[in-house]
Amino acid sequence: MKFGTKAIHAGQQPDPSTGAIMTPIYQTSTYVQESPGVHKGYAYARGKNPTRTALEHCLAALENAKHGLCFSSGMGAADAVIKLLRPGDEVIATDDLYGGTYRMFTKIFAHYGIVFHFIDMHDLQKVESLVNSKTKMLWLETPTNPMMKIIDIVSLVGIAKKHQLLTMVDNTFASPYLQNPLDMGADIVMHSATKYLGGHSDVVMGALMVNDDKLFEQLAFIANSCGATPGPMDSFLVLRGLKTLHLRMKAHCENGKAVAEFLLSHPKVGKVYWPGFPNHPNHEVAKKQMRDFGGMISFTLKSDSFEEASKLAQALKVFSLAESLGGVESLVGHPASMTHASIPKEEREKTGLVDSLLRLSVGVEDKEDLVSDIKQALDKI
Repeated sequence: MKFGTKAIHAGQQPDPSTGAIMTPIYQTSTYVQESPGVHKGYAYARGKNPTRTALEHCLAALENAKHGLCFSSGMGAADAVIKLLRPGDEVIATDDLYGGTYRMFTKIFAHYGIVFHFIDMHDLQKVESLVNSKTKMLWLETPTNPMMKIIDIVSLVGIAKKHQLLTMVDNTFASPYLQNPLDMGADIVMHSATKYLGGHSDVVMGALMVNDDKLFEQLAFIANSCGATPGPMDSFLVLRGLKTLHLRMKAHCENGKAVAEFLLSHPKVGKVYWPGFPNHPNHEVAKKQMRDFGGMISFTLKSDSFEEASKLAQALKVFSLAESLGGVESLVGHPASMTHASIPKEEREKTGLVDSLLRLSVGVEDKEDLVSDIKQALDKI
């Protein structure tokens, strides 16, 4: 079954009682049991809900996975993965990491004795040099947030398998339409389903997909025990969003290319970070492991001025100044003060995340309007 067909049909059947083509919203907290401990697979909604089950099956199909699990947020999903570890365990993670993930690692789990190493994962030798008997996991984002670094999943998986480590890939920026890390040997794929999967800026959710039965059982136990599970209405909204994921991603990619090329040609723009450019670091890897280059772009101004970057962001009219990404509407963000404010300035700047950097989530509006909007804003600085 092809991707678009899976997005619309996987995990879903017409409601047997009414024939409704859309999966019902099972708005219930508990389920009647036939006798004590005997039920039809559902006992209490924190553990399982039929609307959520349909979504989890659809997400698993899109990532070519055996199992899917949904959480109340992307951070809830990330939290569950780290709870697989024990005090003293070590994680090697990309140095260009979503600020919320960095904050959780350094401000929460570090206090429980888990050690995190943040490095440039372009340097495969450096990654392997940090592996020791306490290392348990490699944590990848690709493309990274916000510098759009491309990490070679196959090569990192090779290192992980050599040393019997878990490989966790945050696939949020690519979506399963552009990239399937499990097919490249990764153990866990994570999404902030708030973003491209939901696609309409109206729901917060996270998801994990795995193939290994034991790993799934461990994560499902954590989800049920710790309770970071989503409600049926949110599950319905993401399930609805998935039905147009393939259509939306085509538009995001087409519009992203147009915006990136315009920015690259503009005399006031400094660096443009978009994996579709031939000179983008690891562009050849991106061509190999992704089907297109997506709608996420970061850029700086030649003036390298925070004041001018702020003025530009506020002058945009079609692009809205807001956190998050992956919705149908275009957004502009200032990572240093918004999504990555929790990362110390000196650590941010090591990766290129300077105070003048802006991040665009290019939506599905007409590309001519998006380019015109950026042009008029640049003309004002």
